[in-house]
Amino acid sequence: MTPGVQTPSGRQHLVAQRVHSLTQAPWFSHTAMCAIALNAVLLGVETYAGFAHRWATPLGIVEHVLLGLFALEILVRALAHADRPSDFFRNPWNIFDALVVLCAFTPGIGQDSTVLRLLRLARVIRTARFLPQLRIILNAIGKSLPGMASFLLVGSLVLYLYAMIGWTCFATADPEHYGSLGRAVITLFVLMTLDGLGEAVRAGLDISPWSFAYYASYVLLSSFLLVNLLIGVVINSLDQARVSEETFNASQAPKPDPAAIHESIAALRAGLDQLEQQLPLVPAQPERLRKS
Repeated sequence: MTPGVQTPSGRQHLVAQRVHSLTQAPWFSHTAMCAIALNAVLLGVETYAGFAHRWATPLGIVEHVLLGLFALEILVRALAHADRPSDFFRNPWNIFDALVVLCAFTPGIGQDSTVLRLLRLARVIRTARFLPQLRIILNAIGKSLPGMASFLLVGSLVLYLYAMIGWTCFATADPEHYGSLGRAVITLFVLMTLDGLGEAVRAGLDISPWSFAYYASYVLLSSFLLVNLLIGVVINSLDQARVSEETFNASQAPKPDPAAIHESIAALRAGLDQLEQQLPLVPAQPERLRKS
């Protein structure tokens, strides 16, 4: 390789490194956050019909400026992966941001006020990209969905069993709350929050003394056991999301240029060769010094 001449891959890597350092600068994230916050404020302001009609032109100009800023942000982030374009699409946030911006420029979608407003609302979700803790929470919610599905299955089973028992035991004496399976399910679902539990227990005791065991066992299962199970699922998902975030941040670190690595190795080898050539010129040491 001729000194001072960079190959296309070397230039792409140099551009990617410089742009990547730009995207990691605090002012870059702060500017994007301010644009997202201003976008959210505009959405709220437009809900006031009189104000939005009176300031329609300035609001439209600001909206187009924000759209240009978001498009420029996506372009800069894409240039940060100029040496490895496929890495840009490995980040789900890059795909989400690109889709939101591209849809705004798509004919038909950009002219639909309802769809356009929903797209502008989707930009607010991008706040999580710049807040690591919020990003971890959102990832934890996604990772907890399989566990929540199991939780809902167990909760539905408990609710169904107790609803059938309540219909069998209390349908005749309390048809308002247990006259059918649907009414029993609604009654027990409300009792799951412990709302009106005292009144339900007193009404049940007027029907049968065994109703206390019915309500006590149901509350222990639904309000304590299942809730603690849900908390365990969420905490476990938070730990997994935190590990995933650390792994992702490590993978996003700038990778060294292979060409630069080969050049460094070649320079080290040349230095070792020079040292080997100079070894015969080094005077021999006395025997006494070698032993010491």
